[in-house]
Amino acid sequence: MNEHEVRGGSTPPRDEALRTLLAENAEGVTPAPAPYETILRRGRVARRRRTTVLGTALAVLTAAPIGAYWLTAPAASADRAAPAAPTTTAEGAASARPMIPARPATERQLLDGITFEQAAEGLDTCLADRQRQEDRQDRQDRQESRTGETGETGGTGEEGARGFTRLALPPAGEFRILLAMRATGDSNSPGDGYFVVAVNDPVKTGEQVRVICGVKDSRFASLGVSRGAGEDLPDARPVAPDSNSLKLYSQSVIDKGNWKLPFRWGAIGTVEPSVAKVTVEYGGETEEAVLDDGWFVAAGELDRQVTLAPHVKGYDAAGKLVYDSDHDKDHERMLP
Repeated sequence: MNEHEVRGGSTPPRDEALRTLLAENAEGVTPAPAPYETILRRGRVARRRRTTVLGTALAVLTAAPIGAYWLTAPAASADRAAPAAPTTTAEGAASARPMIPARPATERQLLDGITFEQAAEGLDTCLADRQRQEDRQDRQDRQESRTGETGETGGTGEEGARGFTRLALPPAGEFRILLAMRATGDSNSPGDGYFVVAVNDPVKTGEQVRVICGVKDSRFASLGVSRGAGEDLPDARPVAPDSNSLKLYSQSVIDKGNWKLPFRWGAIGTVEPSVAKVTVEYGGETEEAVLDDGWFVAAGELDRQVTLAPHVKGYDAAGKLVYDSDHDKDHERMLP
């Protein structure tokens, strides 16, 4: 069903479009923690998965994310927090040195001339700028709470002044880059830039985290985060497309029927060790994915707008089809 039923009637198209647009810029969903034993087991399995397949690239997210949210950077302003002054001591100099994320399985996952160094810098910039933005907002909220401007009580610990939980992220050095590709601007997010997709090691942190960082003019533009894992679900799938990666393969609903072309797209998701090959068909072209430590990554370029989402298939070592997204009840076949 493509429409949400409300009180026996269909949601008007403009309401559906507004709902989708708001979802593109959602700023917070508090996830439940992933089971630690599950994460440890997933980490042990992941170390045995380092398989690479020919094809263009991309990857992320878990089979059924426990929580996901998108943050968008505000317009630059005079009160933008300046970077802290560098420390002159040897210890301070070492701590100020940026942490370097791990490389992707293949160079094919670094697209459009983006180097690993640029991708690593973009990831670090995205996470650092996002942290400064959150810290600044938290200080403002607490100040308003103390002065009675909001009429609400300030939070403590990991809670902000308005009661929402702060979702701290690991530093860039604890992630592995899965994809770097150019990002096409649209009416909801003008200006071109690039995306960096990265995933952390759940064994080290106790939680699986996937990020999609948007970088424009060397500054943080947007951040998509998925946390948790769903491998213990009764209907766990051998291949699970990332349901929160719409920005990688679609432009804003505002531009429906008027996409900016050519359009670089990416499709990502998780894959079990029993899967030997993943293909992604999008816009009439089929790409063979890279398999990177439990994730699949595929990318291509559209020269026309489409209405169907990427079609994902998975095969075992014998060539038997073990997954088809067209038969996956959790996969949306149509674009918003």
